Amino acid sequence: MKGRPLVIVDVDEVLGLFIEGFERFVTGRGFEFRLDRFALFQNIFRPGETEHLPVAEGRRLFDDFFGTACGELTPAPGGAEALRGLSARAQVVIFTNAPAQARMLRAQWLARHGLDYPLLLGSGPKGPAARSLVRRADAPAAFVDDLLPNLDSVAESAPHVATFQHVADPRLRPLAPAAPERHPRIDDWAELATAIEQAIS
Repeated sequence: MKGRPLVIVDVDEVLGLFIEGFERFVTGRGFEFRLDRFALFQNIFRPGETEHLPVAEGRRLFDDFFGTACGELTPAPGGAEALRGLSARAQVVIFTNAPAQARMLRAQWLARHGLDYPLLLGSGPKGPAARSLVRRADAPAAFVDDLLPNLDSVAESAPHVATFQHVADPRLRPLAPAAPERHPRIDDWAELATAIEQAIS
């Protein structure tokens, strides 16, 4: 809707605890998930081994997860409530990088947890798509993601958009690269909602 503020929000580690869900899936397949770095495939091991699983095998597990189990994430505390409040005056769009086969499971998960907003699936840097959304809205906008490359991409493509970093899983927070001088890092959704409200006002 043109002229109404826009809030663009990621899913994994922003609205849902992705690593927790992926770890549960991987261990159910007989592997170990050792969360000692801000990475994905490099944290998957065969039991007792010291070398992580080859990346190609990790990617297959990743694809299987999105095709079968990505609808079983734990919601990030406070996320649904924060977006409900923001949606009273802003358009909310969920923008997640996920394989196409995940659309139905992801949409069902969002709806079950009070996050039934327009869903956009993408791949790669999020800046160009975010710029297109913001141009259509023609209003103040904010973007929330856990990954610096996505935040930097949006800042480069649409520099007038307020960007915020949020990392939902407390175990990931000390591992996640941050650049607070470019993108404020706010890991509490209540505080983040207040900051977004101020940015789009």
